[in-house]
Amino acid sequence: MRKKRKGRLEEIFSKALYADDPDLYSVSYRDFDSIVEVPLSEFIRVSENFEVIPCTRIFSVRKGSTVLYSKSIFTPSFDDRKMQRDIKANY
Repeated sequence: MRKKRKGRLEEIFSKALYADDPDLYSVSYRDFDSIVEVPLSEFIRVSENFEVIPCTRIFSVRKGSTVLYSKSIFTPSFDDRKMQRDIKANY
């Protein structure tokens, strides 16, 4: 049986939590129709280890000013102009 490979997010979180300082990382995630940015340690606590906030709602992960992970979150169910304003306001 083949071992499942870690995904990009799993690798970033694993490195941040076990081999680096998690306080250097920030996570931006979708909360209803806005983007919330919090430190990684707070995200782990708030998400109850990804039970309340799943990985699919993560928009980006940054270490300082370096973006380590990002994805496009725009779908027809969101008001694109409002989402773009929220994203610009958080960066």
